[in-house]
Amino acid sequence: MLAVVGDSASGKTTLTRGLARVLGEEQVAHLPTDDYHRYDRAQRRVMAITPLDPEANYLDILERDLETLGELRPVLKPTYRHADGTHGPPEYLVPGPYTVVDGLLCLSTDGLRRCFDCAVYMDPPEELRREWKLIRDTTRRGYTTDEVLDEMDRRERDSVRWVRPQRAFADLVITFRRGGDPEEKNLDAEILLRPTVPHPDLSGLGGSAPGDFTIQQLPHGEQLLTVPGMLPQGRAEEIETAIWERLHFARHLQLDRLGQFTRGMDLFRSDALAITQLLVLYQLVTARATRALDVAGAPLRGGGDG
Repeated sequence: MLAVVGDSASGKTTLTRGLARVLGEEQVAHLPTDDYHRYDRAQRRVMAITPLDPEANYLDILERDLETLGELRPVLKPTYRHADGTHGPPEYLVPGPYTVVDGLLCLSTDGLRRCFDCAVYMDPPEELRREWKLIRDTTRRGYTTDEVLDEMDRRERDSVRWVRPQRAFADLVITFRRGGDPEEKNLDAEILLRPTVPHPDLSGLGGSAPGDFTIQQLPHGEQLLTVPGMLPQGRAEEIETAIWERLHFARHLQLDRLGQFTRGMDLFRSDALAITQLLVLYQLVTARATRALDVAGAPLRGGGDG
């Protein structure tokens, strides 16, 4: 079970879609925690409350449903329609071999954190996240530009209070940012790997030349990977191949489906995104293999840095 948490439009869906494409849509139970909003959009407006506030969400029901899915039993979950900000009819969700959960508050309580084998926090620079949110909400969710900008300003206090502290509990912290190439498809990636879960051995893969993939050893066993958006020719394939070799028992998944993303209505591909998704895929596949071998009967989660 994987948690992908971050503020609105931080890249959660972009990350998880690629994982589902590789694993197979039928193998992945996807649970967006926005479905557990307590109030619809109109009610929140009247109450002057944002969906980032834990009180605006049924976190207790979310925790119960995650525990049920973790026991490989189906749930009847609520639904939330972003197109008009209303609740839809309940949905019957059957657990698959993999469960991917994404949302604003996935790691906000001890009970929720205990549900996951691995947790990812999406942490783009704020100016880039705001740009992504503006594009998404005006093209897909029926907002005007002024409405999106006003909403982001209203949410800022709650984001600081409720969303961003969850970074401390993530096993991987992923940051996409603009580097030497301003094009969206060539964003750099920085990936913080914490020793709270086992990561693939990447020794010998880091380079030292400007613009190359680098690995920095940090205190407390952490590693910081830097993946330039424009890698030297052949380097992305070399890095991906090395990670796939660490996943030798799952080589049947090695298809050219990683790294794809959309902005607005346009489709792009990014080597930095593909490598990032592959590192998260490693966590999902190895956690499942560990459970299948009955090496550990509980989630592999460790603590954060708080």
